[in-house]
Amino acid sequence: MTRPIRILVAKPGLDGHDRGAKVVAAALRDAGMEVIYTGLHQTPEMIATAAVQEDVDVVGLSILSGAHMTLFPRVVELLREQGRDDILITGGGILPKEDMEALQAMGIGKLFGPGTHTSELIAYIKDWFTQRQEQEA
Repeated sequence: MTRPIRILVAKPGLDGHDRGAKVVAAALRDAGMEVIYTGLHQTPEMIATAAVQEDVDVVGLSILSGAHMTLFPRVVELLREQGRDDILITGGGILPKEDMEALQAMGIGKLFGPGTHTSELIAYIKDWFTQRQEQEA
């Protein structure tokens, strides 16, 4: 049997709305994943440090503030600096389609907009994790 998927769910920046992040965190937990929720107002440095310390497989960022083109790449950069480019960076929020495409071109995983059912995110993460486990075997 494989180990549980470890996920860090974070709310970077000044955005104070965390209901969606909490709903996602609960859904991921209910799907059998280990979830670490960092709370509001996290800096990219705090998120990257927590991801490394907690040895997570996935970082999920919830961004509603419009700062996604800065925050997503900064978290990726910090994780790469610490040798953790194996962590999947995914997330969601109010993200224009063209920005989602630009972020994915930078190496960020699939991103999810408002109204996405949590089952879609869960399936995406489970598929990614299974493929990674197969590559490591």
